[in-house]
Amino acid sequence: MDVALAADKAVALKLAPVSRETEARLDRYVALLLDWQAKTNLVAPSTLPHLWTRHIADSLQLVSLAPSAKRWADLGSGGGFPGVVLACAMAETPGASVHLVERIAKKAAFLREAIRVAGAPGVVHLAEIGDNVDRITGPVDCVTARALAPLHQLIGLAEPLVRSGAKALFLKGQDVEAELTEAAKYWTIQPQLHQSRTGDGWIVELNEIKRRG
Repeated sequence: MDVALAADKAVALKLAPVSRETEARLDRYVALLLDWQAKTNLVAPSTLPHLWTRHIADSLQLVSLAPSAKRWADLGSGGGFPGVVLACAMAETPGASVHLVERIAKKAAFLREAIRVAGAPGVVHLAEIGDNVDRITGPVDCVTARALAPLHQLIGLAEPLVRSGAKALFLKGQDVEAELTEAAKYWTIQPQLHQSRTGDGWIVELNEIKRRG
């Protein structure tokens, strides 16, 4: 596993280069995740040999799509993708912070420990996703979600933040067109699609959301 992870890490950091300081934070986070994974299912076990490309580089690519964003909100952070990874990447940016919203207590406990161990600027909210979005204090520049819910539901969860000026970036798979068709039944949106650097997925960017009807 160590050899496979090292090779995967080298590929990932070519796809999404980071500073030495950020790399060190990510190393600490990965070590903690592998330790906790033995007792709490944080990521699909089949993806562990490709943890760096499948999860970390996939998360890091969001930074380049919102380069001026300092305050992020990640909905359904789970094992920390993209929330903890973004917090690691933003640690050298003055005034940066990432709100990580997670409804499962075990995963929220892991997220708190990950933020502490990595020395990253994050705040963990143990709450139902929909209940907590309105309670995030202060402005949010960008709202993210990965592997959380169908797109039309994500849009509903993020709408209060987008209405207040946030950009939404949602990581989606190959069936993104079908999800966009379904979402258009409920929402008026003008999505920008960005092809993922790390596979066959897509990133859906939304800057404005309006409910239909």
